[in-house]
Amino acid sequence: MFIVSACLAGLNTRYDGESRPNKEVIDLVKKGEALPVCPEQLGGLPTPRKRSEIENGNGEDVLDGKTKVISEEGRDVTSNFICGAQETLKIAKLVGAKEALLKSNSPACSGVTAALLKRNGIKVKRTDGQKRIFRMFTGILQMALFFLTRFELKLI
Repeated sequence: MFIVSACLAGLNTRYDGESRPNKEVIDLVKKGEALPVCPEQLGGLPTPRKRSEIENGNGEDVLDGKTKVISEEGRDVTSNFICGAQETLKIAKLVGAKEALLKSNSPACSGVTAALLKRNGIKVKRTDGQKRIFRMFTGILQMALFFLTRFELKLI
């Protein structure tokens, strides 16, 4: 059983009220092999909400009390992030999850929650939404075509 970021399962749970669907994650949920969670919502934050960032550190530092999570409006949401990570851990233990597939570049999922899950023996993988992966792949293809075209022109 996996714990997965709810936004990767296609649920509109991100700070901006959107999702980042990932086919692999959606397939796991459909097969009953994964349970979607949103640590920020579990920590009591609304959707949509202001974007938040970990100040000068990482998820480990937040758990150790060395740094805070601050919203873009300057509000300290550290306790919400820690609470959400703790609730996610409780869910993982309830369902017997041994792995988590979490949204990369998220201070909640791949930051505080990932750190807490790892501390408790749950393997964490970070991934992104299908759209971003597709954009990256498209960009790589465009560059390859550009260079191939230039190379072909020089051969003629």
